[in-house]
Amino acid sequence: MSSAEVDFYELLGVERTADGGTIKSAYRKLAMKYHPDRNPGCADSEARFKAISVAYDCLKDPQKRAAYDQYGHEAFTQGMAGGRGGGGGHADFGDLGDIFETIFGSGFGGGAGRSRPRRGADLRYDMEISLDDAFHGRNSEIEVEVAASCDTCEGTGATPGTSAKRCGTCGGHGKVRAQQGLFVIERPCPACHGRGEVLESPCADCRGEGRVDKMSKLTVEIPPGVDNGTRIRLTGKGEAGPQGAPAGDLYIFIHVKPHSVFQREGTALATRVPISFTSAALGETIEIPGLDGKSHAIDIPAGIQSGHHLRKRGAGMPVLQGRGRGDLVVEVVVETPTRLSARQKELLAEFRETETGDECPESRGFFDRLKGAFSA
Repeated sequence: MSSAEVDFYELLGVERTADGGTIKSAYRKLAMKYHPDRNPGCADSEARFKAISVAYDCLKDPQKRAAYDQYGHEAFTQGMAGGRGGGGGHADFGDLGDIFETIFGSGFGGGAGRSRPRRGADLRYDMEISLDDAFHGRNSEIEVEVAASCDTCEGTGATPGTSAKRCGTCGGHGKVRAQQGLFVIERPCPACHGRGEVLESPCADCRGEGRVDKMSKLTVEIPPGVDNGTRIRLTGKGEAGPQGAPAGDLYIFIHVKPHSVFQREGTALATRVPISFTSAALGETIEIPGLDGKSHAIDIPAGIQSGHHLRKRGAGMPVLQGRGRGDLVVEVVVETPTRLSARQKELLAEFRETETGDECPESRGFFDRLKGAFSA
């Protein structure tokens, strides 16, 4: 069975008796799974997405569904729409026939006509940048190999001075007809591939394609605030279409390299700052250099505990294509001294002699609970 003959209910994975809500729910799940944005560059997923969209377009409409249930795919061919459905049938199903013709290529839709120029393929380019570049933004030069328009024939595919002529096989219609039982099936012309024209003298440089592989230098504008997975679209910078057809797009996918100090969490910048136990006990103000080139003062309150987070509003990453900035988040890590002089040890010993337990209430409370648990 060809892709054009796959049963609509099978495509959506529902029974023929399914109600509208079940069909809609099945379509949404499949559309999310096979959507081109979730499967970039996957031709199979794109074809599957188009097919289930066509199936849903038919089955969601009671009149189209009734016709499909009775006549199957033949309900949307030219003969069936006009012959069995009456005057109103052609108006109801003509637009769906156009969709079928676009996706499945033949066997659907009414009337002969040349195939539309095939658009060039979209391309993907993965770009790695630093966190500083993501903060400030920048213009970056890249070089990619693409199928670009042929300079010799200016993309027409024909040798300069010559032109295309009407296809003798299809008479310029772009389609040929074949009798299959009671029905006449239209298919793209095998000689001109649906264009309706053939080249009298194909260009020697591009062999009639109208495009050749070239290295292309492009400038990519990276806006401030980009993150991993940010996609930048360069319209018309993908592959050129054959014989002058429109070019595809180039998609730049951003990958931000890890930073030695900061970790990014959305628009927030996080970092861990070790402080001495005396600073934690007495409190102090520390300075954190930011990606913006400024020094940000962070007030450490007296008695702060290790693992506590302090926040500096507006000192984080810029909001992509928006206003304002995120926050700078500092995790305090109290460091216990490991190298003490004799005098420092003496002072700490004197301090310990003066301790009452009230200086560290959490510690004292824990040991009181511990004693109570074992003495009960």
